[in-house]
Amino acid sequence: MKKQLIALALAGFGAGIAHAGPAASIYTPTVEYGENEIEFKAGSHRDHSKEDETAMVIGYGTGVTPWWFTELSVEYERERGERFKYEAFEWENKFQLTETGKYPVDLGLLVEIERPREHDEGWELKLGLLTQKDFGKVQANFNLLAERHYDAEEKSDTELGYQWQLKYRLMPTFEYGVQGMGEVGKWNDWAKSDEQEHMAGPAVFGKLPLGGHQALKYDVGFLFGMTKDTPEHTLRMKLEYEF
Repeated sequence: MKKQLIALALAGFGAGIAHAGPAASIYTPTVEYGENEIEFKAGSHRDHSKEDETAMVIGYGTGVTPWWFTELSVEYERERGERFKYEAFEWENKFQLTETGKYPVDLGLLVEIERPREHDEGWELKLGLLTQKDFGKVQANFNLLAERHYDAEEKSDTELGYQWQLKYRLMPTFEYGVQGMGEVGKWNDWAKSDEQEHMAGPAVFGKLPLGGHQALKYDVGFLFGMTKDTPEHTLRMKLEYEF
């Protein structure tokens, strides 16, 4: 089963990434069996013309098996001077492909299906190869993501994106590090360097116990744009209530 999932991921890189929204977060390859979570993500872009774009995502997920996590969520967006409006429905599935710490690198697979509010955009399929490596108290992540629209009015190309993160685990309640993400264009024909999107910046993380098997996790980052086609800066936040 896991070999089939790896093959599906590799095939997807040759087949579907839209630009990362302001509420995008870094995926990790691990799954907690039996854990339920209510997730809230929010973020705001400021582009070079000083226009803002804000998004928030609310979802519910659960670790169905020791290797499969699934989550349903809805996304809302707004531009300056407007109200939040429903943007998309998402179904995220994460598959842990290796036992944590057993191999030099932990591997996972992301399969996400999104149905935008505008049905002429079709269905959006995102496939991701997720990696994680521990170096003592430092944890490193690097993900490759491919995305494509199907059944859309306009022809869609497969676009390639990435995510990375370095985190120093000072204590469970407070960790700090840096993270980044971006898109390079078509998977087989990258855009010119100044037309690609790259952002990076500092972030803080932590897990606050609430008693019993409950906890509140936070992840906050402030990312700076590194090319003219990248938003000037992005403030993003993720909160998870686990039970």
